[in-house]
Amino acid sequence: MSRTRTAPGRRVESDVVDVGEFQFESGEIIPNLHVAYEAYGEFTGDNAIVVCHALTGSQHVASLGSGSSVSGQARAWWSDIVGPGKAIDTNEYYVVCVNVPGSCYGTSGPASEGPDGEPWGTDFPPVTVSDWTRAQRLLLDHLGIGRLHAVVGGSVGGMNALDWAVQYPDDVDRLVVVAAAARLDPQCLGLDAVARRAITTDPNWNGGDYYGDDHPDPEQGLGLARQIGHLMYLSKDSMDRKFGRRSAGRGGRGDTYPADPAAAFFPYREVESYLDYQAEKFAERFDANSYLYLTRAMDDFDLSEGYESDAAALAAFEGEALLISFTGDWHFTTEQSESLAEAFRRSDAPVAHHVVESDHGHDAFLVEPEKVGPPLGDFLTEGVAGRAVTDTVADGGEPESEKDFAPVHSSLFSR
Repeated sequence: MSRTRTAPGRRVESDVVDVGEFQFESGEIIPNLHVAYEAYGEFTGDNAIVVCHALTGSQHVASLGSGSSVSGQARAWWSDIVGPGKAIDTNEYYVVCVNVPGSCYGTSGPASEGPDGEPWGTDFPPVTVSDWTRAQRLLLDHLGIGRLHAVVGGSVGGMNALDWAVQYPDDVDRLVVVAAAARLDPQCLGLDAVARRAITTDPNWNGGDYYGDDHPDPEQGLGLARQIGHLMYLSKDSMDRKFGRRSAGRGGRGDTYPADPAAAFFPYREVESYLDYQAEKFAERFDANSYLYLTRAMDDFDLSEGYESDAAALAAFEGEALLISFTGDWHFTTEQSESLAEAFRRSDAPVAHHVVESDHGHDAFLVEPEKVGPPLGDFLTEGVAGRAVTDTVADGGEPESEKDFAPVHSSLFSR
């Protein structure tokens, strides 16, 4: 374990812990589950916060000038929110971010070594959000952490946070769910399915057995999957503002994706160039099998599974909850967050649904920290009574107006 003490709130731990035998929700068992994490600040016994990362994120949530990083992902993904004096203040809180099973940033997954000394590949057990939560609980047990001040998650990390309220309701005082929902809708399920098929139809995927110097990686398929993801995370307005219909020139296409003969006559547009660049960079840092595993975990999550309703699933949670949604996000809409807020209200949990006006799409929770930080920070300190926290329900009544939280459907992350 590496530890750096440079200033108050800047102590960083980074380690991979063997939590022993682990049985997945599928029933399959592996003899040793390795869990990678980073932690920031000082633990005082009652100040721990778990931050759950998004689909292709890692445990490297904050960059505190310590030199800490994750191989392949040098830039921390939420440094504008986590750190000394920030919304999740590492001067005050002990912040833990755990890489989830199935990923490729240190926690056991398809790319990690199996019992035979070779990468697991697709022999790795299927993973679910429930498996992520239980692995996080085991890691916290190893660290000597019991009850949590809060669990915070964005995107599918928000689903992970919701699962904490279901599996370990007595362990969480406050819950923050940012740009997430109780389940994916059919449109997103369909797009994820197409993204997975882009990977599995790449000849280099080879049934998931592409590890080692003798096998090329399925870079084209993974890149295409990432491009689909980018289009899901952006909005029409943000794409128009960033790219328009501008040309990046003719004949500038790379060799990654072969073009049809007529392409030389037409412009290679800036939006194409951007997507090709993002695909190339993503294929350098992420594992294709992990993308398959993690998207299936996200698609599978349903808050009400095993219960009569979302409210019934949340009935045992007695803490407070903050839901943050963005008007331009059609991946996880404000309408879905409002439905989730209603479930908390029916379970009698103090909840606030804070709607952020934004045209950045799903990316907003990463690129607009000035809008996310104030309500998040105040909620962690004061709960739903926090000064910067707003709600779609005024004075305990009905939502003021549907237009106050309805999603902008005209919208279509580099994590």
